[in-house]
Amino acid sequence: MTRVLVVEDDPQLVRALVINMQARQYGVDAAPNGTTALRIAAARQPDVVVLDLGLPDMDGVAVIKALRGWTRTPILVLSARRASEEKIAALDAGADDYITKPFSMDELFARLRAAVRRTEAVPLPPETSVVTAGDFTVDLLAKKATRNGHDIRLTPTEWHLLEILVTNPGRLVTQKQLLQEVWGLTYAHKTNYLRVYMAQLRRKLEADPAHPRYLITEPGMGYRFET
Repeated sequence: MTRVLVVEDDPQLVRALVINMQARQYGVDAAPNGTTALRIAAARQPDVVVLDLGLPDMDGVAVIKALRGWTRTPILVLSARRASEEKIAALDAGADDYITKPFSMDELFARLRAAVRRTEAVPLPPETSVVTAGDFTVDLLAKKATRNGHDIRLTPTEWHLLEILVTNPGRLVTQKQLLQEVWGLTYAHKTNYLRVYMAQLRRKLEADPAHPRYLITEPGMGYRFET
């Protein structure tokens, strides 16, 4: 059973989410504030976190940063904040997806399913398990990236994108392919998702993110990993 931690201070919304999740065979824990959420997350080890940003005791971005200090569990932000700056701040802090209120339950569960799929381990042959490019190394079996010998913390979404690219070295991977593989069939035209996440990957892995050497954009087509 997939276990979800819902972090939300609106009791009516919490009740609706819990009822809908339990009806779909999800295990659910709920927290009305950030402090409780962090305590429950440590004790219960949820598979996915659904997080509101406007919490009574602390900002949701602070909760994201605290969680990312020790876990790569997918975090789906569910917020009324619509400004691009708010979305970028949450994604940069380590969120994997951002859903604005009001929202469709069907869309929420589609994104939950996609988040769970992205965390599933994919067995790879040992001879293709480690990829080195410049000063960073990607260990596909350990699901770990290092740069200059230091671990790089990647969100599950960032990892999935990187994994697809490095396992297809030198090949153009189209925007549509990446969007469908990482986010699902209904996101085939959401190219803004790719721009945000590729920028994050470059900041973490490239020596000069403004002039990437390894994570290459093919304008209007897709992306390519060059060794």
